[in-house]
Amino acid sequence: MKKDGDGREKGSEQLLARRLSEEVGISEPDALGLIKLIGTDWNSLLREARFLKERH
Repeated sequence: MKKDGDGREKGSEQLLARRLSEEVGISEPDALGLIKLIGTDWNSLLREARFLKERH
């Protein structure tokens, strides 16, 4: 898989973003933004994604 500028694999981030998007109901671009901001810790991503969804 290709790696982006900070060494993380793009494909795995995309899969994680898709899973987060489906589970919480946010857009994939929003999910990718959270991953870039927070990292890949699933519990942190869920918490922030739910917070983001409540704001919209």
